[in-house]
Amino acid sequence: MTNYRRHKIKWSFLVFFTPVFLWLMLLFVIPNLELFRLSFLLMDDDGGMVFSMINYVAFFEDSVYWLTFARTVGYSLVVTILVLIVALPVSFYITKIANIKTSGLLMVMILVPFWVSEIVRVYGLMLLFRESGIINTILVNMGLLKEPIEMLYNDASMIMGLIYTTILFMIVPIVGVMDSLDDSMIEAAYDLGAKKKDIWRTIIIPHCMPGIMSGCIVVFMLVLGNYITPSMMGGKYSLWFTQQIYNQFIAYLNWNQGAAFGFLLLFISSFVIWAALKLTGQKLTEVVK
Repeated sequence: MTNYRRHKIKWSFLVFFTPVFLWLMLLFVIPNLELFRLSFLLMDDDGGMVFSMINYVAFFEDSVYWLTFARTVGYSLVVTILVLIVALPVSFYITKIANIKTSGLLMVMILVPFWVSEIVRVYGLMLLFRESGIINTILVNMGLLKEPIEMLYNDASMIMGLIYTTILFMIVPIVGVMDSLDDSMIEAAYDLGAKKKDIWRTIIIPHCMPGIMSGCIVVFMLVLGNYITPSMMGGKYSLWFTQQIYNQFIAYLNWNQGAAFGFLLLFISSFVIWAALKLTGQKLTEVVK
């Protein structure tokens, strides 16, 4: 009987594991390994491919590339911090202040926009901020503006679009962790005369740190690798590193250089996440639970 159960478990494991393994290998591991190989190849004068580090060296030799990358990382960190600032009070209201029906309604309102494609949501924001959009129309009709102004195609509108398209991925993990926080701890702190900022600093934020780091990692990676929002709302002067990668693959048909840029983005972003985990004293295994 025991051997039968072991045999059954073994076959069940193979049945469920094989599709997952094939999915990961065929659609993730093998394509990325091939791109990684291409990133070290360079076409010689005879038309053949030779091993070379020139695709990676080109990133540091041309200031346009590394300055664009530094700008992308910097803005990604800014957006992540802003999303966290917005998500913390929203999550606290949903989990600790609102009743069950209200909190459920709020979560649905947050989730519904993400049922449609990101490009549709970005176009919705563009309808709000363009010169003939709703915001300009209201401000002109109220007499606050003499004529419509251009609110799109700048860094401010791009940051707002990135916040809007990623905030769900910060709220959900924080709500999940904050919901497990015992309300009596907050009430006891109030009764003992603790100020709100002290309660947040010593009770709420330390308890929610795994959810905060999980949300920060997801938001940072999504913003760093975003292409649609910077392209549509940032304008021609708001360069994003993913646009450089797109140009190498599509515009210049230089797959070797594009692959090198893609892996540089992966390596450096992974280093930023590792540094953030070290600074906050968090472990990746705790964050991804």
